[in-house]
Amino acid sequence: MNHYASSSTQPYGAGAGGMNGINGGGGSGGAQRPRVTLRSINHEEADVVLEGVDLSFANALRRVIIADIPTLAIDMVEIQSNTTALPDEMLSHRLGLVPLISTNCDAVLVDHRDCACEDGCDRCSVELTLHARCTTGGTMEVTSKSLVRSAGLGEPWGGDPEMAEMGPRPREARREEFGRVVGADQEGRDGIMLVKMKRGQELKVRCIARKGFAKEHAKWSPVSTIGFEYDPHNRLRHTALWHEGDPKREWPLSHNANEEPEVRAGEEDEVFDFNAKPGRFYVHVEGTGVMSAHEVVMSGLRILETRTAQIIQELGYYGGGGANGVNGGGSAW
Repeated sequence: MNHYASSSTQPYGAGAGGMNGINGGGGSGGAQRPRVTLRSINHEEADVVLEGVDLSFANALRRVIIADIPTLAIDMVEIQSNTTALPDEMLSHRLGLVPLISTNCDAVLVDHRDCACEDGCDRCSVELTLHARCTTGGTMEVTSKSLVRSAGLGEPWGGDPEMAEMGPRPREARREEFGRVVGADQEGRDGIMLVKMKRGQELKVRCIARKGFAKEHAKWSPVSTIGFEYDPHNRLRHTALWHEGDPKREWPLSHNANEEPEVRAGEEDEVFDFNAKPGRFYVHVEGTGVMSAHEVVMSGLRILETRTAQIIQELGYYGGGGANGVNGGGSAW
């Protein structure tokens, strides 16, 4: 397992009298920096453990990863010919959900609403085309692998040197695979089904993909889902387990319970600490393939760090006189 931003080997909560990943309410203890433990990772999934943060911060990271990381997705579809059984609106919706490789999307594309162009250019958009015609008997399947990324849209205003200086520019150059359909070059991997055609039917479309955020539409989300869990033994009693018989049988523990000690005999009858707080959070990221799981997690942490710094700066500006730029003092977190 890999560890990041670790400032101490002492488990979180130990300085405050906490144990088992739960921060007790008996004292403040020594402030510790956030700790990220990477249990496993591949291109599309990452299993992460967060420590040294509170519940609101951990949940904020989950929400940022889902909705605030910019990616690339088809945003405009021009139907040039469609004689299939699927209506234009349904076809456009399906095309919009096709995942496109979006590595470093925030730096290689500008927002099309801020761009100087009118209908799309290389600064803000990627063009893809699809042309399929069924000329044989039987059924022809058209998948996402039929989408072809074009060479480019050119500079805004036809490359006019005076007009080209207007508007923002990308901070970095695109990679070769940027904008292609996820899995299009992988042999043996099926594409996403778009439509089925019979003899004589034709489909010809032109698509414009743009940068966006999942808080505008789910098609821009870099993840399919995020598993989020804390206190797997329910020591904090934040979850009311509805059951008909034995709750342990009807609500089996997840594998995250192996990270924490089992419930002792008689522990449930002890005096409950209403001030106890969770101190360890288990986050499982499942990506869509538009970017690596490593980039998803690091982008989420970077965005959350930037927003937290902006809040601290604003509080220091309006409050004044506080330690660490925050009125009233306290730690940086």
